[in-house]
Amino acid sequence: MRREKILIREMPRVERPREKLIEKGPENLKDEELLAILLGTGTKEKSALDLAREILRKFSKKKFQRLKYQDLIKIKGVNSAKACQILSAIELTKRILGVGEETLPKIESAKDVVAQFSYLREKQREHLAALYLNARNEVVFKKHLFVGTLDANICHPREIFSHALSQNAASVILVHNHPSGDPTPSKADLEITKRIQEAGKIMGIDILDHVIISKNKIFSFKEKGLI
Repeated sequence: MRREKILIREMPRVERPREKLIEKGPENLKDEELLAILLGTGTKEKSALDLAREILRKFSKKKFQRLKYQDLIKIKGVNSAKACQILSAIELTKRILGVGEETLPKIESAKDVVAQFSYLREKQREHLAALYLNARNEVVFKKHLFVGTLDANICHPREIFSHALSQNAASVILVHNHPSGDPTPSKADLEITKRIQEAGKIMGIDILDHVIISKNKIFSFKEKGLI
């Protein structure tokens, strides 16, 4: 049975989100009420509160912090203006609270990369991983891709860039270890890096660096002018 739409203006004054905020303060509003205020209006079928509930049901709080424009406009009733209002509010909150600094480490050097994967120093087999960065060189995602000697037949760009696309990353940093203790890249390392870099150019996603980690040393393709 279809639930009848209840307009916010038809609700008792004390239950309307804006009036409730003014009288009781924002801390006393439910999540959907705060979001309804941001949305402003609903649709012919759904009130702003109904639309807010639908959005909150669809995305967890963790996912909400990383919402993308494309995620929101897929929801019926969320147009471009509403999506921009929500994303602006989320980003402003992150900046004021310093959430970005806490949860999104910034990569400024190869040492910052190694800090994300220091455990690779102790591995007895080769491991390939990747850092996915936003336009500010902050880590939005990191992924352990596979275990084993790097090989062009195994290390396919599709695996690397599928995560870049899903995370809306602006760039990627490759990371792998050399259990031998010598981080100097092999011929295969050089060829695979070039192949992935070329694929990135086609897709508009930069490969910022490829860092090789050994027990006590590191090798940065960027620092050596190879990228």
